[in-house]
Parts: sequence; structure tokens; C-alpha cells
Amino acid sequence: MKKSDFTILVADDDPDYLFQTVFNLERAGYKTITAENQAEAESVIARFKPDLAIFDLMMESDDSGFILCYRIKKKYPDVPVIIATAVARETGMTFSLDSEKERMWIRADRYLEKGIRPDQLDHEIMKLLRL
Repeated sequence: MKKSDFTILVADDDPDYLFQTVFNLERAGYKTITAENQAEAESVIARFKPDLAIFDLMMESDDSGFILCYRIKKKYPDVPVIIATAVARETGMTFSLDSEKERMWIRADRYLEKGIRPDQLDHEIMKLLRL
């Protein structure tokens, strides 16, 4: 399979970050679908199974990304999820997927700080999609 066979759902309430991420993903060859908030992302998930999802952590609420991870994994357990966030920079709070306990409640496959270079994000996506 090639990158153009995969659709990535990107949910973020920062329009600049959303535009930049989608631009870079499409330039890398992926198809994208966007959501500007948790509610839109939930609506997409209800009617469409993406091949991978990238969620911002803090949208309508401080845990929107965690809620979306839970909802998508409940409906589509095999869809890889990346949380892309600036929460550590903005609040000083940190999360990781280093322990089984954290992976059980976060439910994401990768936890990345915003500011990741497009080639690094593409590399992480390719690993998750096994490309």
C-alpha cells in the first residue's frame, strides 16, 4: 500500500496548526479529514473509520484528546492514534506512554509534543501504519 491509500483524521482547535499539519500530511501523500474541535471529531468518528488519527489534547476541555482516544479506540480498536500537544510547554504538566498504566488510560499509540518536524511526524505515522 502507498501513502495515498490512507486517510488521517486531524482534530485540533488551533486553525494554524491544523492547516500546517494537513498541508504537510497531504504534501507527504496522505489523504486527510479535519475536525476543528472535539464535537466535530466525534461526528467524524461516528460515521467514518480513518486509518490513523491525530488529536490535540486540549480543545473544548483540558482532556478532549484523551476522550477522543477513548471513543475512537472503543469503536475502532485497530486505528492508531497520535496525541500531538503543547500541554507541557503551556502548563508544565507532562504525560507519557512509558508505563502500562499510562497506556491503559491514555489509549494513544504515540504522544508527541507539538513542534515535531514534518519528516519526524511522517516517520511516526509510517511506523504506525507499517509502511
